[in-house]
Amino acid sequence: MALRHQVTVGGLLFTFTISLVGVAAFVSANNLLFLLFAALLSTLLVSGFVSRLSLSGLELDFVLSEHISARARTSARILIRNSKSWMPSFSIHLAGSPDTGMSSVVYFPSIPRNATVEEGVEVLFTRRGIYRENSFQFSTRFPFGFTERRIRVRLRREILVYPSIGPQSGFEALLQALSGEIQAYYRGRGHDFYRIRPYEALESARHVDWKATAHTGDLQVREFAQEQEQLIEIFLDLEVAPERLEWFEQAVDCCAFLVWHVSERGARVRFRTQDFDLTFPEEGDVYTILKYLAETSPLKGKAPPAPGDERSFKIVFTTIPDRFLAAGWTSARMLDTDAFGSAGSTGTGTGENLHHRS
Repeated sequence: MALRHQVTVGGLLFTFTISLVGVAAFVSANNLLFLLFAALLSTLLVSGFVSRLSLSGLELDFVLSEHISARARTSARILIRNSKSWMPSFSIHLAGSPDTGMSSVVYFPSIPRNATVEEGVEVLFTRRGIYRENSFQFSTRFPFGFTERRIRVRLRREILVYPSIGPQSGFEALLQALSGEIQAYYRGRGHDFYRIRPYEALESARHVDWKATAHTGDLQVREFAQEQEQLIEIFLDLEVAPERLEWFEQAVDCCAFLVWHVSERGARVRFRTQDFDLTFPEEGDVYTILKYLAETSPLKGKAPPAPGDERSFKIVFTTIPDRFLAAGWTSARMLDTDAFGSAGSTGTGTGENLHHRS
């Protein structure tokens, strides 16, 4: 922690006044002016000493939510402890670097001795990824405002920020269009006949098998196998040319948006890349996928794997759809967009191409 100070306008005027009084005292040899000069000089020295003491012994803790997504305001808590056992700290300002997500300065009028004060703040992270070594700055002009003393504090911790899961241009239209295609894809795939069994009390009469009932003399109902649960498979291609990195960031955000909103609807999702494969809720939760998306980056030299479950509805984000068609992803909906606000797709097995414009 390095202590720095900056002289304020008031400090400059006070120093100039001290200089004038000092010159006048030495020129005139007036004892009263010497006393005034000494009082002014001691006031300046005491001010700097008290200001330094006010910043000493302060300990900082920065408490964030467990799950944070980019470009979404999140609540956080600032805790400052004054470890001095004999003196409070007064008029403390706290500011954070851009990596902390804090955009405003927090003011603490006083921090009692051997006490901890807490203040709620809002943070906003502009990009996904891991933020390390977040730095904060304490400052004060106490007691007379002649100088502003500053001390920088570094918190050596990692903050994981997920991709944005909020709606962006074209994302909601894409979700609605894909939801309609998913419903059409799974329509009529369930309700296979399983067995005939006796009727149970309060059960709906719409499944009563009257022929079996007449044969046995007791009410009999048809029981059906459980309808096939929908499985949505999302694949993010990590093979991206250097000039398409902006597309890759948009694709990561769109994957996070789709995974989050599809999971809220209770659907099973399998998310895949060339080096990641997870199905939730069986193998993990949606936050496991968001954590992976927070850290992922383009990866060269890996061909797309073979398609997964043939019964799943497949969505592929890629800039090279021909590679996936050659690997057998012929039934997948393939999205290749220059800007997701104007999304085009290429695909077979699901009907016409999909186009969205904001």
